[in-house]
Parts: sequence; structure tokens; C-alpha cells
Amino acid sequence: MRRLPNDSSRSSSSDRRAPIDRVTFFNADNKTVFQIHTVPIDTDAEKYAQALVERSADEAKKANRAKMGEQLGTLFSGLWQEVAALHFHWKEYVTLFGVKPERITLLNRAAPFFFRMIQDELWESTLLSLARLTDPSNSQGNPDRSNLTLQALPALIADETLKREIEKQISEATQLTAFCRDWRNRRIAHRDLKLALNEPTKPLVEGSRAKVRDALTAVAEALNTVERHYCNSETRYDLGGPLGGAISLLYILDDGLRAQEARQKRLEEGKPLENDFVARDL
Repeated sequence: MRRLPNDSSRSSSSDRRAPIDRVTFFNADNKTVFQIHTVPIDTDAEKYAQALVERSADEAKKANRAKMGEQLGTLFSGLWQEVAALHFHWKEYVTLFGVKPERITLLNRAAPFFFRMIQDELWESTLLSLARLTDPSNSQGNPDRSNLTLQALPALIADETLKREIEKQISEATQLTAFCRDWRNRRIAHRDLKLALNEPTKPLVEGSRAKVRDALTAVAEALNTVERHYCNSETRYDLGGPLGGAISLLYILDDGLRAQEARQKRLEEGKPLENDFVARDL
């Protein structure tokens, strides 16, 4: 969700804000982040969003180009999509594995091997994404191969004050994602032999949810600095969440396990229902 700063020229109260300025969720391809911009003050946000439901990422890119220039607007739009999707994925990880132990117990009762696999994959894909977002703007040894990364932003910014601020924020984000690069280089993209064989070697830099949270905050702040300068608004990447995600799954698993326990109890008591013996082909 994106918010606008206070607009005192449109409201008598200095605390008055637009109720919603950007609504985000995934398109059907589960990769492209869908976005709806600027719900005016005193406008029904839900009706406004419904009226703009066909808004596309290409239209958002055009709007960014108009305010930032073609090159910067295009790069910013690509980075925005990456960072928004990364926040979605991380929120799903935290929802499943980082809220309370009862959820872990539920997942282990339902499908422990599968959910451990999901936990590992989401963790590693998050670190990989953070490493990519703060990589150099060109691949080492190949100056013609450009990367979608925060480090490509300063070269496209003409305002020297803004450029210095962005460079400082990118440097901070790069430091905060250093542990991600160690994981990427020695475990995810490549398998360090001694680590893989559990032989004596330098251990991986410690990773944690707190470190990921700090890195995500730094990455988002760098993009928001650009957005505030050119668009007078910012994106709350941490507020978004897809419909039909992890929370829905948890409730369905809980319902299914309760039904399984009830069926088992009926069978043990010799009081089965007809449906208890129906074979299912899922």
C-alpha cells in the first residue's frame, strides 16, 4: 500500500491523509505485481479500486517514466516490481514460520517434509533476491551485461543532492545484505565443498529473520527516497499481502486435521459415517 504525505491545501486538518494511494497484489501469473495508484481524498477506496482493476504494470511504468524520465522510470518500475514481490514472498514465509510455534506444530502434523522444503526454499530465495537487488550494476568481467539492481539508480539521477542520498542508502543496504551474498556464493548458487561435506571451514555468515527485515527496510527506503522526490509519495511494501495465501492455507489445514481426527474417533467407536469409507482421487 502506498501513501501520500499530508496535503494541507486540500484539508483543514494537518493529519488528514488519502485513505489509500496504492493497492497492490499479484496478477494471475503470480509474478507480476498488480498496482492501483492514488485514491483521492473523500473517495470510496473500494469502488475506486474496482473501477481500476484492469490497470496494468505497463501503465504504471508509463506514469513513472513521465515523472522520472524514460531510463530512470523504467529502472524504477522494474525494481519496484522486484521489491514488492519479494515483500509478498517474505510475508508468506513469516506468516507460516515466524509468528508462533503453534503454526509450526500444525504444519508438522499436516506434512512435515513438504513444509520443511517450503521453509528452506522461501528462505534461500529471499536471500538470493536481496543479494541480486544490491549487486553491482554490471556483471563482473562483462561490462555489457547490465543488472536490475539498486546500484544502477545513481547514474540515472541528475540531482546531486538526491544522488548522494541514494548512494549512501544503497551502501547501507549493500552492507546489510552481505550475509545474503555469502549464502548465495557458498550455498545457494554454488555449493562450497567443505560446507557441503561438513568439513572444517569458515561457517556461513549468520542469517536471521531480523537481518532480513533490516535488509528489506533498507532496500525499500532507497526506492522510497526516489519515489518521494519525483512523485511526492511512498510505497508501504510491508503492508501488502496476496489473497489465498498462507493464512488461508493454515485454516484449511486446521479444518482438515480436525475432520481427520473426528473421522478417526468415529471409526474407533464403531460409529462411522458413509462418507468415511469413500475413496478420494485428488
